[in-house]
Amino acid sequence: MGDDWNTVTIIGNHRNSHGGGKGGTGAVNTARRQGGDVSTSSKYGAAMNTQKGTTLNTAKLDMETDELRHGTVDLNVGKLIMQGRQAKGWTQKDLATKICEKPQIITEYEQGKAIPNQIVLGKIERAVGLKLRGKDKGKPLEMGPKKKK
Repeated sequence: MGDDWNTVTIIGNHRNSHGGGKGGTGAVNTARRQGGDVSTSSKYGAAMNTQKGTTLNTAKLDMETDELRHGTVDLNVGKLIMQGRQAKGWTQKDLATKICEKPQIITEYEQGKAIPNQIVLGKIERAVGLKLRGKDKGKPLEMGPKKKK
C-alpha cells in the first residue's frame, strides 16, 4: 500500500530547540538565511501582569458624580425600625442578636446609611412586627401562614 511505518517525522530542530515553541533571535536569523518563511509577533502585554484594557464605564468613573453612588435605606424606614425596636424595649444590640446580624448593621439601617438588603429588611420586619417595604410602610406585619394560590 505504500505506507512506510519506519519513517520518522521530526517537526522543528532538536539541536536548537529551546522548548515551548520559543525561537530566539538566533533561530529566526537561521531561518531567514535558509530562505524559510519567518513570522514573528509579540503578544500584547506578554509576561506582564497588567490589564490595560478600557471598559465602557471608564468615562463615567472619570466624571464621578452622585449618580454612581449606591442607593441607601430611606430615613423614614430607619425611623420605623427605631420606633418598633423601642416599642418592644430592645436596644440595637438586642435586635441585632434576634436577627443574627451585627449591631452595626442595625445602626446603619436606623441612620439611613445602609445599602438595602432585602433579606436583612425581612428579618427586621419579622422581629419588629412592622412593614418596612412596599406601599403600606409602618403598618403592623401580619404573621399568618402564607396563602396558597
